[in-house]
Amino acid sequence: MGRLSAGAYDNRMAMFLAAVCSQTYEQYGNASGQFVVPAGYKVAESFEAKSFGGQWEKFGFILESDDRIILAFRGTSSTTDWISDAIASQEKYKCVKEGGLSHRGISDIYYSARPVILPALSKLSSSRKRLHITGHSLGGALAALSAPDAAANAGFQSPVVYSFGAPRVGDPTFVHAYSDRVGYSYRVYNQLDAVPKLPPQTYKPPRKDTTYRYLHVKEGVPLLFNNGSVSANHVIGSYYRELAKSDPAYAAALDRNNPGFAPSLA
Repeated sequence: MGRLSAGAYDNRMAMFLAAVCSQTYEQYGNASGQFVVPAGYKVAESFEAKSFGGQWEKFGFILESDDRIILAFRGTSSTTDWISDAIASQEKYKCVKEGGLSHRGISDIYYSARPVILPALSKLSSSRKRLHITGHSLGGALAALSAPDAAANAGFQSPVVYSFGAPRVGDPTFVHAYSDRVGYSYRVYNQLDAVPKLPPQTYKPPRKDTTYRYLHVKEGVPLLFNNGSVSANHVIGSYYRELAKSDPAYAAALDRNNPGFAPSLA
């Protein structure tokens, strides 16, 4: 399939990681937690997290190959996930000094998974492999929260982040702290996807006097596709299919070498 680069934005890397993101939903939907692991990789860790109400759910996994580690987060799938998404007040980001403020509901999900994720990454950091972090929707926000933490506290310098359809997750101070620690970050978004527009840049909770500021982490990679509905403009399969249009040969190679791994192009 060819070597995937770690530095500048790479459409093949985006396609590969979008396919990885699709498997976080397979993990969640499968009672046994099984999913398709791409050729050349093994599962180093699977983890759960708690959304609103304290219900533990399968939320992602860590993959390892000969030269790469991938931390992948699932997006919104349950009613309690939606409630966590809606708790858009901010709290202190706890993982790095002077980390600013982050989305309370989404941060609480990450903090619940952190006691498993951070030790697992710390064990792998001595391998000198490059860490890639990815997620779709809510998972993209979790990826943004985890990246500075992995850089500061798990021994990975300059992790690479690819997110898809992610909402905003922090204030300007958080975005600055993120940029200081994350070497390469690509926030892929559909310009007709509603989720990346949330929370609004200025957010005032109902019946409260406090106003919160939200910014996106850099760098944005815009796509433009309209599949006819709010959900169809957001789902990870739509992102994958749009990315695959520019490289059908690579999409075919992914299908050929990893049956069931990538979303269908139909």
